[in-house]
Order: sequence, then structure tokens, then C-alpha cells
Amino acid sequence: MIIATAQFRPVPGDIDVNAARMASLITEAAERGAGLVVFAELALTQYDLPRIAADPDGLTVTPDDPRLAPVREACRAAGVAAVVNAPGRAADGGICSSSGSGSGPTIASFVYGPDGALLTRYDKLHPTETEREVFAPGTTDGRFTLGGIRFALATCFDSATPDMPARAAADGCRVYLSSAFHDAPEWMTRYGEMAREHDLQVVLSNGAGVGSPGPAYGRSGAWLPSGERVAEAAAWTEAVPGDGAELVLTDARERVTLMADPAVAAIPVEESGEPLVDVRTAAPSLRVADDQQDRTGAFAQLREGVLKRLLVAQEALPDGLRLEFVEGYRPLQLQRRYFEGYAAELRAAHPDRDAALIHEAASRYVSPPEIAPHSAGGAVDLTLVTADGEPVDMGTPINASPEESDGACYTSAPGLTPAARANRRVLNAALTAAGLVNYPTEWWHWSYGDRYWALATGADHALYGPKEWEG
Repeated sequence: MIIATAQFRPVPGDIDVNAARMASLITEAAERGAGLVVFAELALTQYDLPRIAADPDGLTVTPDDPRLAPVREACRAAGVAAVVNAPGRAADGGICSSSGSGSGPTIASFVYGPDGALLTRYDKLHPTETEREVFAPGTTDGRFTLGGIRFALATCFDSATPDMPARAAADGCRVYLSSAFHDAPEWMTRYGEMAREHDLQVVLSNGAGVGSPGPAYGRSGAWLPSGERVAEAAAWTEAVPGDGAELVLTDARERVTLMADPAVAAIPVEESGEPLVDVRTAAPSLRVADDQQDRTGAFAQLREGVLKRLLVAQEALPDGLRLEFVEGYRPLQLQRRYFEGYAAELRAAHPDRDAALIHEAASRYVSPPEIAPHSAGGAVDLTLVTADGEPVDMGTPINASPEESDGACYTSAPGLTPAARANRRVLNAALTAAGLVNYPTEWWHWSYGDRYWALATGADHALYGPKEWEG
């Protein structure tokens, strides 16, 4: 996934203008291949505490506030998520903290998903002494999963508290997102140290313009887990023309949770007993490709619940497009042969790598047999075609490995053609809305009810375990 950090100078107190600017930056970020956009602390109103305190009714918002409609619509239209930081009020519209104490608004991060719906809300846990005169602290950590990556949310002074990044790492977060209004360069060093100490990729959206503490410093950017800074916006000065808007992008694909991750294997299975059904007879409206057909017909088997969701997704597609089913169930013996064969290719190409690294690298492309969604009947490989069955541009063929596609097989890979990016967005929107999840290293692989689905959705157990083929 490509993450964009957005830096611009908000108009103080003008939510409508700032929301429109955010929407345009979300659209621009999507055109550059981003899957997530992060905005600075209180970017919806500018960091102006006296102004907010003087008009709490007008300058606090809930996630569904009509003034945020341009942001939600931009996310939905572009298929991009966004972290919007704003003075937040409770869901019931009252001016109260997230804990329900009624002690004041919070500094809130609203995370909107690629469908424009709210993924999660985080209220700043550690307001400064000055901020506490206006805002109440939140009560819970901010976490969400998107594109196979577990994210932690933080707001400015939160990051001065060592246990914030430590808890994020302990919770399995791989990327740490900070919305901030820093006014000094010393903070940039802290983020690099934090990344290195806690093995986190860190992304910062810092403020621009003049707020109540004075001018912000700008220099939004990103740090790798090594501590190396890999993206950097300009330092903000009053001489910057216009609103000084700038997007800087960082690639977080290496932070995806792979099938080989112990967290996937640790998900318990409570087998539902749901049968496998043959999509060719159970769903004649679903187009079936010739690619993976086998003599026994195992490829065409799928858990009944997965098939029902595919048909829902097909109904949601735009006119002129339909799903093409390529492969569903895969017997354990075949899955083992695929995995071991690809691992052998990697060993031959990288003889210096140890067995653990080969196993991890192989799982980017082929699931380890013991947890494979295909062998549980919960996964399907598919693509889009026209109504006449003609293929459309998806960026790579199905089953293109990371090596042969130069990483373009990743669902959110950069450098795709506009057509391929748009077609993947259409596929993602329909399947996600139907309840399936994608394995982010393979744009064509979607699943429901398996261990990876459970991890991605927060379910406490998988519905489908490995299943023997009796055909």
C-alpha cells in the first residue's frame, strides 16, 4: 500500500473550505496510487484553540457531519482511505468526550475507509496541558486494519509518551500514523528513533500555517523501521504561496501481514460444517475461466457462503463488467506442491537466505499448506471481464509472481496504468462490500471465513478449516 501524507495550510475556522481541500488532496493522492491519506492535527479547523473554545457548537464535528461529506465522497469515489483529524464531539451530537464524561470535545481522528464509511475513531489520549483547557482525553488506543496492514493512530504529543509506540508494536501494528502540529525540528529525530526502536514504519502529517501556538514546522514525511527517513515535505514558511499543499508518498507494502505470520496460524477455527458446492451448477450466471480446470473438478468447488457473497458482488458491478471465476478449492496435496515448488525457486535464486526467510517470502505468493484459504474452500481467485467475456486491464495476469511482475501483483502497487488502477478499484469495492477480504500481495485472491479473513476483520475465529476433497 502507498500511504500519502498531506500537508496544507487550513483556513482557520472554515470547515467547508478545509474539507473541500482535503477532498481534492484525496483525489490527487489516489491518482498517484495512494491507498491511504493522512492529515495533520486539527487540519479541519486549523490548530487554533481559542477559536475552537469560543465556538464549540460550530467547530466540533461527528464523523457523519454533513460538512465532511466531500471527504467521505472523495474516499468512496477514489477507493482510498483517509485519516481526518478534527475537534470531535460524541456520536449523539453532544459536546462531550469519547468516554462520555461530558467534560468537553476531543481531538479526534476519523478514519474513513475506501467506501467512505467510518472504519474507526481515535481520540487523542495525551492532550497537552494547554489542550486540556479545551479538550478531554480519549480512553482507548486507536487501531485499524487496511490492506493487510495493522495501523496504530497517534496525535502529536501522544508520541512523546514512550508507551504509545511500545503498545502499538505489542499489538501487532506495523505502521504508526501521527497527525501533529509540531513547531520545532527536534520532533523529526524522535520519529526516526521511534521507528528504529519499535520496528515500526512511521508516517507523520504535520501542520502548516500559523496556529494558536505560532507557526507549524511542516516537513511531513515517513521513516522506515530502520530509522531511515524516506519521504519529506517542505518546511513551512509564510513565504509558501497559496496553502502550500504538498503530498509525499511512502510505500508500506513490506508491512503487510503475510500468510506465514504466526498471528494467522494462531487464529482458532470453529468449523461451520458448511458444504463445498460446485459453482458451475450452483451459480450458472457466474462465468468460469478455463485456466485452472482439473479432471476432478476440485477447482470449481467453493464453500456455500463464499459463493453467495460472490453473487452479491457480481450484482454490484457496473454495467458491462462481470466476475470471472478462475479457481476456488485446492486440495491440500496440490497446495503443498505449489508452495514447495515456489520455495524451491526462491532457494535457487537466493542460496544465501535461510529457511525462515524463504518460507516468509514464499508466502507472499503461495499460502503455507497448513493455513491455506484455498484448501479450506474459503478463497477464490478471480478477475473482471466485459459482458462478452473479454479481459480488461488488471495490471498483471492472474498468478503473476512478485518477481515476474516486479511487484505489480500487489493490490495497491504503484505504477499501474489508470485503467488497471480503476479496474482493481471496481473489483475491490464490489468484493469488499460483499464481505470478502483481499490478500494484498495478490489482487486476484479474495476470501471469506478463513483464518486470514478472521485476522483482517477482527473475528475471534475462522469459520472454515482445511477440507479434504472427496470428489
